Amino acid sequence: MDPMNRGPEEYGHEDGSAPRQRPPRDPLTSDFGQHTPALARTVQLVSGDHLLTVNPVDGSEIELCPPGERPPRPTKFSAADRAELARSTRPPVPPGASLPRLPLLERQEERERLVRLLARGRSVRLTGPSGSGRTVLLDAVADDCADLAPDGVVRLSGHRRTPDDLLHDLFAAVFNAPLHRPEREELLALVHEIGAVVVLDDVEFGGAALDELLDATPECAFLISATPDVPAPSTDSLLEEVFLGGLGRGGGLELLERAVGRVLTEDEANWAGDLWFESEGLPLRFVQAGALLRQRDQLRADPNAFDEFGYYEDAPVDAPFDAEDGHDVPLPSLAEGAAPAALLATRLSESARSTLRFAVALGGEVPHQAHLPALVGDTHADAALAEVVGCALVTPVGSHYRLAAGVQTQLEAVGYASDAEEKARAAAEHYAWWAGHPSVTPERVAAEADAVLAALTALAPVTEPPTEEEESATAVRLARTAAPAFAAGLHWSAWERALRSGAEAARLSGEVSDQAYFHHELGILALCAGQFDRARAELEASIGLRGALAEKRGTVAGRRALALVADRTGTTPPAGIGATAGEEVPDARYEESASPPGGVPSGFTPVPSLQQPGEPATVITRGGAASAAKPGRVKGLVNGTRRNLAAAGAGALLAAVLGTVVTLGATSNPDDNIPSERVGPNPSASAGDEGDGLGADRPAKGSGDADSTSRPTDPGDDGIIGTSDDPAPSSSTEPSDDPTGTKDPSTNKPSTKPPSSSKPPTSPKPPTSPTPTPTPTPTPTPTDPTGEPSETPPTTPETSDSASGPASSPAESSSAASSPADSDSPTI
Repeated sequence: MDPMNRGPEEYGHEDGSAPRQRPPRDPLTSDFGQHTPALARTVQLVSGDHLLTVNPVDGSEIELCPPGERPPRPTKFSAADRAELARSTRPPVPPGASLPRLPLLERQEERERLVRLLARGRSVRLTGPSGSGRTVLLDAVADDCADLAPDGVVRLSGHRRTPDDLLHDLFAAVFNAPLHRPEREELLALVHEIGAVVVLDDVEFGGAALDELLDATPECAFLISATPDVPAPSTDSLLEEVFLGGLGRGGGLELLERAVGRVLTEDEANWAGDLWFESEGLPLRFVQAGALLRQRDQLRADPNAFDEFGYYEDAPVDAPFDAEDGHDVPLPSLAEGAAPAALLATRLSESARSTLRFAVALGGEVPHQAHLPALVGDTHADAALAEVVGCALVTPVGSHYRLAAGVQTQLEAVGYASDAEEKARAAAEHYAWWAGHPSVTPERVAAEADAVLAALTALAPVTEPPTEEEESATAVRLARTAAPAFAAGLHWSAWERALRSGAEAARLSGEVSDQAYFHHELGILALCAGQFDRARAELEASIGLRGALAEKRGTVAGRRALALVADRTGTTPPAGIGATAGEEVPDARYEESASPPGGVPSGFTPVPSLQQPGEPATVITRGGAASAAKPGRVKGLVNGTRRNLAAAGAGALLAAVLGTVVTLGATSNPDDNIPSERVGPNPSASAGDEGDGLGADRPAKGSGDADSTSRPTDPGDDGIIGTSDDPAPSSSTEPSDDPTGTKDPSTNKPSTKPPSSSKPPTSPKPPTSPTPTPTPTPTPTPTDPTGEPSETPPTTPETSDSASGPASSPAESSSAASSPADSDSPTI
């Protein structure tokens, strides 16, 4: 469905008949009722290292572009594709019979010179006043240079365009990269490869800005046209200057005859001579004069030719004496010939005059012919464009038309600006509906950007709070629908202008929600452009406004973008801007770690934060003195990596602990009978409840080590095995010849130690700490009757795995529970 040319079934029921029946699912809603709003049209595009999702409802979302979403390197269009693209960017051909194309008179010398300079690879600046025929000359030179460069001829319009805009336009005209807007470095690298003849019309800048454009495209030869009021190139520029003046008297008369389509009479020739002197030979004035003479011929043939248009309806016809048919019309005066717009407009149709009123209200921008039926209210109003083009009241600029030089001033002088605000409001309401229609592509909205922005610029300063019948102000509504389309259509200078005008309109109308949206979008635009300070200020303003309105989804989108700004700059978001405890923030990027100022490459996964959910954010800052002593670059790097260093330290500590646990497990003895694993919390040497001795394992019968490791079998005097009065076991199977006694414990050396296990020791492991065992008070050690101690040679102490441990020193042998050598019983 074309939103501008609706079919009969799409119109309302003006005849009063009942509306057509709705589907059964919605039988109560009439065709004129409130329709279900269409889903928001979101577009994803890549801008440098960012993946931008244009969301017209809650605000655009931006993130680092994942590796899988990154587009491949752009490729160049073929010659056929370039030709098709060039045809689509030309102004539309007006409907109806077209006038013959006028020849290029007295411009052959300039034409040949321009071609020679471009063939040498030189860039040329063609300077001439408005109406001197610069655009026609550029078209002719472009046709002559079609085969000079490998990338052909690229036509660009400099009307309200910056050098950065023109670089992106040049990139889009040569490279096939849909939904891809390269960043500055990548853009310069790509346009550096373009070798084309660039025809740039109506440029509005000079000096250093023009040098920047030329330096970025060293393989291109530029043919630039400008008016004398545009700043000149810099003194060291390599541009060739060519000045274009007016036509001679003969050339002017010939052009006028070609425009009229017949030979001029003597009076008309004299009138044309005076016009040539008055207009300094500008070709535009002679083309307009030809339109005046054609209208005069129609009046001479039929005095009522323009009655239906309201001209001469009540005025008598002034016929000269020599009129052969009695109906003659005088020639226009010299003043009317020099400023013919008012006289030409009076002889146009009502639709054409209404079109001119809209153009005056829009600052000279003529709406596309597809919009004229809806704006004017006439289904055949698209034919009005042919009338104004035939009268040379409009001139082509890029892909659309605008009023010719001096026409707007002439029309305003006769009252065409009396209803300018009303016309601008009608155009804004129409464009607000059209730009948000699902069938309208962002590219079409971007092509109509000049007219849309003109309506927005005219209404924004006079915006008032909406009435009860209005949902929002017209300017705010237009900005909300047009701005996302400009962003998706990669016309970002128009996007910025729409956002700024919309923010001003929202402020004047008191619509806080829309104002927050515009600030959010301005922050996203600044972030894509690398202007981080500006992006932070806009996003913080948006988050503050949305926080006051409790707009959760918009606030989350703003916090994510602000976290990305902090990530790219290596700073910490201010307090209160991050996610708060208890708030559901799906995958908020605020919880990601900060990176150095250069940013984190998109091919690596960001390190997750160690902060637990619900915990307050911990900000680690450098002391004031230390911060002041470090250079700004090092300071930003250190501040940006502190959380990464903390995370790395925590990870290293965790790895050390896990490594220790794994090492201990790997070096442990796999034997199930490890004595150290059999130690319990109870004492290791204690008597049983029934007085049957200690609970140690008994050796099996017939084992070879029964004699050396068996416990004493004699209970001693007290009848309890394991007490201090038990006889000490011998280290050999033969009894000792001499009784042994003990000297002072400090000088006596133990002879043997009772092992506590039925198995011999298997490894010289250090003993475990014994559990204290209560023992009875030892009795005084008896001495030998002869006063001489026994001479039993001491044996080498053995290591033991028992809980009592080895007697490492003579002092340790004094414990009765630890060594039976201290017993007062003689050795058997």
